[in-house]
Amino acid sequence: MTRRIEILLEPRGIRAVAELLDEEAPKTCEAVWQGLPQSGPIWHAKFANNEIFILTPPFAAEEPGRENGTVFPIPGDLLYFFIPPGSPVPAEVREQANATGLVDLALFYGRNNYLHGPEGHMPGNLFATITEGLKPLAAACQEIWRHGGASETMTIRRLEE
Repeated sequence: MTRRIEILLEPRGIRAVAELLDEEAPKTCEAVWQGLPQSGPIWHAKFANNEIFILTPPFAAEEPGRENGTVFPIPGDLLYFFIPPGSPVPAEVREQANATGLVDLALFYGRNNYLHGPEGHMPGNLFATITEGLKPLAAACQEIWRHGGASETMTIRRLEE
């Protein structure tokens, strides 16, 4: 049975559903599934283009390493990145990042994404694909890009039916 997750943008009330890619990224999917729910302030990407993400403390019992990597995510893709201590991160999360590293859970809502940052290519582990609700989610993400997301939160949780 395909495992599914729910993505919520709050306070907007936007909801999407994604299917985990257990066959393509088994270690990453298991780490994310065991680590859910995750929630945090929304950040909009500066380098990748059409991406929002949350930054969390590491939650995996063992980091999954690279699997099902991509630098060209498409709309509806969810990627997992481990950001090791010492990496360039926003000032607001630098103390946590330098202590333990961070996990970046990224959602891509439009085309023409290229994961290339200040340190070069940044492949992420593609672990899920949105199957429901991408269109309203993408519209909300465009508004966040234009007007900012300082008061916005993204929550990712298990969808168990």
